[in-house]
Amino acid sequence: MYDIEAIYEADSVSHAVELLRSHPGARVIAGGSDVLIQVREGRLAGTVLVSIHCLDELRGVCLAEDGALCIGALTSFSHVSADPLIRRHIAVLGEAADTVGGPQIRNIGTIGGNVCNGVTSADTASTLVAYEAVMEYTGPEGAHRVPIAKHYVAAGKTALASDEILTAIIIPQESYAGTAGHYIKYAMREALDIATIGCSANIRLSVDRTIIERLRLAYGVAGPVPTRAFSAEAAANGKVADADTVEKAAQAVLDDIKPRNSWRASAAFRSHLAVEMARRTITEAIARARLGAGTTTIAGGGL
Repeated sequence: MYDIEAIYEADSVSHAVELLRSHPGARVIAGGSDVLIQVREGRLAGTVLVSIHCLDELRGVCLAEDGALCIGALTSFSHVSADPLIRRHIAVLGEAADTVGGPQIRNIGTIGGNVCNGVTSADTASTLVAYEAVMEYTGPEGAHRVPIAKHYVAAGKTALASDEILTAIIIPQESYAGTAGHYIKYAMREALDIATIGCSANIRLSVDRTIIERLRLAYGVAGPVPTRAFSAEAAANGKVADADTVEKAAQAVLDDIKPRNSWRASAAFRSHLAVEMARRTITEAIARARLGAGTTTIAGGGL
């Protein structure tokens, strides 16, 4: 039983913003894979919904004139994973999208919804944080951009105003050019489960592929919001791309994360996982970078 006071269908972005202004407290619904569950469970009982499901202009991936990758907020996980631009430039984001739920959820759920619910376990969030994504908000005053680091305010809360919607996710060219990445999700089940912890790494190597020019490493469920591992990055950047550097970076992760105890896992176990996942994601990202950025067919590469 779904206790919904009213549902309005927006026919444009400006109409969606107008509906949100006219109905304070209304919730945006896109695919519905998160919102409808909350309604059914009673957490959003009696809510007003503003549907943006029909706004096809918010679907798809394109390359902007400045080289940035622009991902429409309503792009489904399945389309993110299959998109040629994603596969070519940031294949790791497709990897992360492929770990969400099952096929039905991936077909209806959207990447925008995944980051707008504010939860740290969102499967695409750590990769977007690692690629320093920029969020495009649209509200009554038009569109403006917010770095993803400022998008997440607290557990389950984002910087989106009540009369704004997320219209796009932008990956600047500088963030993805010449990089290769890898994502690992640890969960109690292999499918249809929320992450106990997730880790995403991307690497840019020197021309001779011996030096780590830039490492970006981020986690989900290692703190109240998706978290960059700045100490681990600093331990690797400018260093030789070898097992010793990887180990130092992995151990430095413990200075960056703040995992909690929950029924899924203890903080100590999450810390153990975080170190091991750093070893594996960084090692695999280096291996992929040595074969060419965007490589998606390597499994278990070593240094």
